[in-house]
Amino acid sequence: MAAGVPRPAGPFVPEGTVRVFDTTLRDGEQAPGAGLTAAEKLEVARQLARLHVDVIEAGFPAASPGDFEAVRRIAQETKGGIAVAALARCRDGDPQRAIEAIKVAEKPHLHVFIATSDIHLKHKLRMSRDEALAEAVRWVRHGRKALGRDAEIEFSAEDASRTDVDYLMQVYEAVVEAGASTINIPDTVGYAIPSEFGKLVERAVGLVGGQATISVHCHNDLGLATANTLAAVQAGARQVEVTINGLGERAGNASLEEVVMALRTRPTQFPGGGSQVQTEQLTAASRLVSYLTGFAVQPNKAIVGGNAFAHESGIHQDGVIKNPLTYEIMTPQSVGLTGSQLTIGKLSGRRGLQQKLRQLGHEVEGEGLDELYRAAVALADAKKEVTDADLHALVEQRVAEVPQAVRLEGWNVTSSHGGKATGMVSLAIGDEERAEAAIGNGPVDALFAAVDQAVEPVFAWHPVLESYEIKAVSGGEDAQGRVLVRCRRSSDVGPGALVVSGHGLSTNIIEASLEAYLTAVNKLHGAEIGPASPAFVGQRTAELP
Repeated sequence: MAAGVPRPAGPFVPEGTVRVFDTTLRDGEQAPGAGLTAAEKLEVARQLARLHVDVIEAGFPAASPGDFEAVRRIAQETKGGIAVAALARCRDGDPQRAIEAIKVAEKPHLHVFIATSDIHLKHKLRMSRDEALAEAVRWVRHGRKALGRDAEIEFSAEDASRTDVDYLMQVYEAVVEAGASTINIPDTVGYAIPSEFGKLVERAVGLVGGQATISVHCHNDLGLATANTLAAVQAGARQVEVTINGLGERAGNASLEEVVMALRTRPTQFPGGGSQVQTEQLTAASRLVSYLTGFAVQPNKAIVGGNAFAHESGIHQDGVIKNPLTYEIMTPQSVGLTGSQLTIGKLSGRRGLQQKLRQLGHEVEGEGLDELYRAAVALADAKKEVTDADLHALVEQRVAEVPQAVRLEGWNVTSSHGGKATGMVSLAIGDEERAEAAIGNGPVDALFAAVDQAVEPVFAWHPVLESYEIKAVSGGEDAQGRVLVRCRRSSDVGPGALVVSGHGLSTNIIEASLEAYLTAVNKLHGAEIGPASPAFVGQRTAELP
């Protein structure tokens, strides 16, 4: 190792385990339309801590001041031996910014990367192989010196699966010598297949596996991300980079819940492949990420899909009744499902509600519990029973709250069959009260138009609706309706325009729609006023692995 560079303390993976590196807040958030506010990122990080992943990749601090602040806050709050990682390109300015954000962490984890495939070097970076290798060594060495021997310094060779193997191994040897304690093998464009990817990992393990942890980061362009990740574990990889629900760029990443449950369910196939993840928190994590990003989980999604433990065939039903193991290779309880429902009424107590929420994977106390209790009792007044799904929805709605520059004071709408609707809203915008009425082709359209007329004179823009979705939270004619909208500012045009999501929840679908629309307005306003607002993180600007 070069003189003056502290030698890393050594691989940080306990014997017999695989380190779970969650990148939902970095690569997952790169999925178009999945942007999160700073408060939402912090809430996801708290759930990841309850899940007990080993590493939380909190973001890309050089992307924006807002993302820097979100990473710093997560690094400051996360304890319990969980590392907090920040991503940085091997480019002057990025690593320094990342180090500044994570230096307050109990366990800082710097993750630097540069592309190594000839197609990336020629067309994107316009660098030679030697130049890329020199930059990789330079910034690994910088990170090691800045953070010391006990920090984790990870190096990723972007597009490793399409890189000349001999050159790739040369790069890995050099960065380990420079102080990298983890080397990552990203299948950045989902090009690999399990047999060839396993061989690539085997070669890296044989070359530097005694000096550094071998990690993999697989994308799902061919639907093979989980399979490639598991093949890598069998080949000796001891860190897996995954996301909740497989969220991520393009077709997404390897799914955390699939990888973790495969390791747990088939231990004889993965010697030394256990994890420390608290799998009972998987369903809660999946629901939270789905809710905050607005990306629905498909019903047939492995582990956390709505049909994952559903049986319709009579033959299957008969087998499950006699012995669940006939058609279930894991128990619903092992991934955080209870299979039960709870009715909440006016006489229900806070302690009973708190215990039920804990069973559903939500830790709520203090003022938050009081708010949820009031909401649950109010909901019990509006519908016949409050189900588990309703409780999940109430928790998720509270998590998604954003600072309200625009507040709803009242609304009214009239509509009739075959005719136009008239909607009126009364809003408080800062210290100003504004009331507007508008005509639309339905009650929701009319109210949205009234909101547009109210906010445009103040903000010099109005929201433009990109999409609108309605979903019933539970069954029955009195079910709560959940509305998801995606909006941009009228002043933003082109493919780079910021699109935010807004959620609404009510037994009155018109009120839920208006609530969702105003949430989007407040997010767009938070983005406009910049990182000084706690509401907004910012957009990604760089190509990342």
